Amino acid sequence: MKRIAIIGYGNIGKYVLEALEVAPDMEIAGIVRRSVSGEMPLELTPYKVVTDVKELGKVDGVILATPSRSVEENAKKYLAMGINTADSFDIHGNIWDLHESLGAVAKANNSVAIISAGWDPGSDSVIRTLLQAAAPKGLTWTNFGPGMSMGHSVVARSKKGVKNALSMTMPQGAGIHSRLVYVELEDGFTAQQVYDELKADDYFAHDELHVIPVDSVDNCRDMGHGVLLERKGVSGKTQNQRFKFEMTINNPALTAQILVGSIRATFKQQPGAYTMPEVPMMDLLPGDKEQLIRALV
Repeated sequence: MKRIAIIGYGNIGKYVLEALEVAPDMEIAGIVRRSVSGEMPLELTPYKVVTDVKELGKVDGVILATPSRSVEENAKKYLAMGINTADSFDIHGNIWDLHESLGAVAKANNSVAIISAGWDPGSDSVIRTLLQAAAPKGLTWTNFGPGMSMGHSVVARSKKGVKNALSMTMPQGAGIHSRLVYVELEDGFTAQQVYDELKADDYFAHDELHVIPVDSVDNCRDMGHGVLLERKGVSGKTQNQRFKFEMTINNPALTAQILVGSIRATFKQQPGAYTMPEVPMMDLLPGDKEQLIRALV
């Protein structure tokens, strides 16, 4: 039984707690938050809530339910303590750099990190890898949504003049997307000012962007999301091999479940950092390998 701590308790952290509560091979060591003052969520009353993981006693692994831009700092801290980590870092262009950075710390401290373990990057990355193996030449299109992007919403809420924000991803087809950002504005700020701030951020710089002022972001909130992965390519010398993978999901719930599987998989890898396509998929599952192979293969 592995003792797992949750680092952070926002949208993802709440669903990580639920997934850990039903995991047959894990024990919840506790939750680490920036502050333990104020009213505590009712569902946390059975657990130890602290500001430092050292207060939890023996911890085998931590799940980082934190914004992507704080993942590297946090992961390095825990890996240096010999604690395995799993995160849902979602800045695609920086994943290799994170892989190398955390890999060096993990190898030096006999620990393991599985990075970018959400659904995209994460489980979708595994599907893209499989589709490319099936048709090595060709094109893959990843079409997100329509749905709420947690990472983009966090970034939007951090900008000047924004009280609250919700970023919706709208697929245009062939992997092209637009971002609809619904914002509650601070007094004295305009939608154009927020647009300029967002467009200068790498999260939003590459897609069509619309900033839409609203009276209440909560009235717009729906955590549903989805993806359609398509590939058209060549198997050997045979043209026009076509594949589709589609799902409709609750965004934070799926991210949390993948994170729980990933922290499980860390205990089956050699020291270092891994993305999900590098990890045997059965390592994400509890249970006996022979029984899993008999059931799944």
